[in-house]
Amino acid sequence: MNILILGSGGREHALAWAVMQNPKCDRLVVAPGNAGIAQIAECAALNAEDGGAVATFAEENAIDFVIVGPEAPLAAGVADRLREAGLLVFGPSEAAARLEASKSFTKEICDAAKAPTAGYGHFTDAEAAKAHVRANGAPIVVKADGLAAGKGVIVAMDEQTALDAIDDMFGGAFGGAGAEVVIEEFMEGEEASLFVLCDGEEILSIGTAQDHKRVGEGDTGPNTGGMGAYSPAPVLSAEIEAKALEEIVKPTMRVMAERGMPYQGVLYAGLMIKDGEPRLVEYNVRFGDPECQVLMMRLGAQALDLMQAAAEGRLSEARVNWADDHAITVVMAANGYPGDYQKGTEIKGLAALPEDSMNMVFHAGTKAEGDKILATGGRVLNVTARGDSLQEARDRAYAMVDQIDWPEGFVRRDIGWRAL
Repeated sequence: MNILILGSGGREHALAWAVMQNPKCDRLVVAPGNAGIAQIAECAALNAEDGGAVATFAEENAIDFVIVGPEAPLAAGVADRLREAGLLVFGPSEAAARLEASKSFTKEICDAAKAPTAGYGHFTDAEAAKAHVRANGAPIVVKADGLAAGKGVIVAMDEQTALDAIDDMFGGAFGGAGAEVVIEEFMEGEEASLFVLCDGEEILSIGTAQDHKRVGEGDTGPNTGGMGAYSPAPVLSAEIEAKALEEIVKPTMRVMAERGMPYQGVLYAGLMIKDGEPRLVEYNVRFGDPECQVLMMRLGAQALDLMQAAAEGRLSEARVNWADDHAITVVMAANGYPGDYQKGTEIKGLAALPEDSMNMVFHAGTKAEGDKILATGGRVLNVTARGDSLQEARDRAYAMVDQIDWPEGFVRRDIGWRAL
């Protein structure tokens, strides 16, 4: 098969790495890709959010299967445009992608599905939102309704922080994403992620992970796109996973199908778990980043077979073959992230690192300039390792971190601490 992956981050590097291991893959193109992806696949300068351009490229390059990595092309309807062109696509329609693109839409679907989630209010003006905060007090969670690249969620531990967040959102701090705001009750517990493939009718659980959202050690400081992750997540026991599938995921999929927008692709359910009971924090309509990196590390070549089965409506016959192993990824970010940071600094020492089924550095924000690798983003590298135990995987990952020569970058040193 000739395969096209859309995206340019660590998630797409991990997807490309897993897909390349499958003998079905004859040719792999990633658009637009990055410096790490360019070492294992072809990269194409293509706007992933332009469905027409992607469809034309796919036709000209005899592409058989398109895997959509990030949420923005899905929300822009790229999957619909590709399906209209007769292509096999992994990723939901624009209508179904609203499960991530609109927080209020998700809440409405959860209400219809009777899926346990946080109580909420949905607001289109600042004064009504502030009145809700004053009436309910803190802690409370303020969310931009639209897509804000993982940054539009403020967990306010005091009332003033929530009121300031409302001003920021309606003031345009998150662009159009903050034109409407959802305010939720603060849920206590431990957060974990459940990943499920869907083909419009059937679902198949493909693993659990736990992300570290805060920038600082001990889960302190501002929220980020994710500073590291590990899989499996011990807090998501088989019993709790089964409960989440029965009470949250399956009812959601049923309501989506009933409303004429059957869901096909990967569904990421962010869960809050307390006293053995899961509640939905959020849905994402793509693989998490950096959770995808640990899932791909554990799934390897079978990831392509599973995604193809979901795209072709054959999930009922698909099976996941898990090794009894653990994976961890540590994000190397530019100093200053998630605030202002410098771009264009050189990263040295990468060529000496192992690249195999147990050790990989996935590139998230890099470009090649001659034989130099330069940092171009906030989250720059995902240093990822597998092991028989989480401790073994963690030791392996941090050993690689210590060999990377990049004084302009930093890591959290406690990834995996909840499980360890």
